[in-house]
Amino acid sequence: MEYAEIKGKYPRFIYEKCEVNKTNEKYEFKYYFEIEGLKKFTPSLEIATQYVKNTEIDDAFLHELAFHVGMVEMISYWKCAMPYEVIVKAGYLNDRQINWFKKLFYHGLGEFLYVNHIDIEYDDFMKIKCESTPQKFDNTFEGHGNLIAIGGGKDSVVSLNLLKEMKADNDAFMINPKAVHLECAKAGGYENKMVVIQRNLDKGIVELNNAGFLNGHTPFSAMVSFSSLLTAYLTKKKYIVLSNESSANESNVVGTKINHQYSKSYEYECDFNNYVKEHFAVNIHYFSLLRPLAEIQIAMLFAKYPEYHHVFKSCNVGSKQEPWHWCCNCPKCLFVYIILCPFLLDEELLAIFGENLLDKKELLEIFIELTGNSAHKPFECVGTYEEVNYAISRKIEKTEGDLPFLLDYYQKHYSIVPENDMLRSYNEENNLPKEFSDIVKGVINEK
Repeated sequence: MEYAEIKGKYPRFIYEKCEVNKTNEKYEFKYYFEIEGLKKFTPSLEIATQYVKNTEIDDAFLHELAFHVGMVEMISYWKCAMPYEVIVKAGYLNDRQINWFKKLFYHGLGEFLYVNHIDIEYDDFMKIKCESTPQKFDNTFEGHGNLIAIGGGKDSVVSLNLLKEMKADNDAFMINPKAVHLECAKAGGYENKMVVIQRNLDKGIVELNNAGFLNGHTPFSAMVSFSSLLTAYLTKKKYIVLSNESSANESNVVGTKINHQYSKSYEYECDFNNYVKEHFAVNIHYFSLLRPLAEIQIAMLFAKYPEYHHVFKSCNVGSKQEPWHWCCNCPKCLFVYIILCPFLLDEELLAIFGENLLDKKELLEIFIELTGNSAHKPFECVGTYEEVNYAISRKIEKTEGDLPFLLDYYQKHYSIVPENDMLRSYNEENNLPKEFSDIVKGVINEK
């Protein structure tokens, strides 16, 4: 179904209410959404009470946090018909908050709009109206330690290891974990220090997707930010630690702000922290430990942790099947192979992926996109053109004898030689508290 076919057909989306239900076993956060004239949805989140350490929970403040999780959850449902008018009845938003969420929707759905050929200006995108009144709550809170988000890939593994000296104060945070997430946490010694959220989607959205309504990428990391804030409050954590690198700031389409990783970007991270400070005034700090680093540096560090090499997975195609595996045919697989190849032996890479991806002719088009020799790079969480070229050049320098197909193609057509040593760089655009910054600086300066 094209946007032109559905535009204006369902003009109103209603966020009716947010319920917080507590039993002896769990907290349940339930959301009531409706696309008028089409369908109602009731997704939910659950967290077991065994993880809750905060003994001074203010019910009104907890509801406020849960309501905000719903503001992000609704993106998955709103996008299928893109109603212009969004009516919020479940909680209160002032004009500044409304503008904040409109920005998140617009840029967080940048890839969705691009892929669905929807050319729409910011002012015409949506109008959010709030029909609730402000609520009073007590946000007094004193947390301690780190809530570390785990994604199953190499990045969060590096964060777990960089903060291993703080393990007593760390918990690994996961949403709907697969076996890979759990195995990564266990490999790091976190088998008894995991905090898990169960996210339950309403099956109605799948029905609409199957019926041809609009579908595509949503800013999942924004969901992580608000749900981890809620979790940090319940578990009494001071820091929420992400593993987003500086590469997440680069757009996917040349000359635009369209970014598959928008909600992983430094811009979003700053926006979120400012929002928390202004509207919640709670002492919980959200930051990415790896923000000062490039993907190439993270790969260098990850190569030093062989206990994870057989466990980690990043392939989104392979994640949709059991067991999670490397499909070896997608941009993410090729990127991870490239970024690791300067630091691991060919036989080590073969043990991880099962085949030599640099010798696959059918990956040439993806290879060209990753190196920056196309109109856009793949819509995946992949690194910058600069670091891809750096990794390839380093691999070519180290290779003796005949080059595999993709490296041979690269040498004949591009042969870009990076001017700078990217392995010792440190991006000062970050939100790391000093004690965390010292850890990251120390590890990249090790000889």
